[in-house]
Amino acid sequence: MRRSRQLCALAVGIVLAAALPACAAYRKCGLDGCPGDANINADVETLFDQHPVLMPPNLIHVRTLDRVVYLSGVVDTDLEREIAESVALQAPGVAKVVNSIGLSGGR
Repeated sequence: MRRSRQLCALAVGIVLAAALPACAAYRKCGLDGCPGDANINADVETLFDQHPVLMPPNLIHVRTLDRVVYLSGVVDTDLEREIAESVALQAPGVAKVVNSIGLSGGR
């Protein structure tokens, strides 16, 4: 029982640590994001459109905050998940990609 509480506390700590940089960017830039974030977001989405493997039935959401691109959604394979991250890194101005894309297990 004690070990499961420790693991739970560790998991909560990891989640909070991952969220803190995003909170700092919100304080720094506001809810509309930092200058250039909208352009980065559009560039990533345009690059995704050039890769048919990332098209539907895959569902990928892109959000940029302080030059960090956050990917979420669902794809069929781990390879598609890796391709999405690699493609996002190619957009001009991207400092980092946080890949939270899940797998649907479709194919």
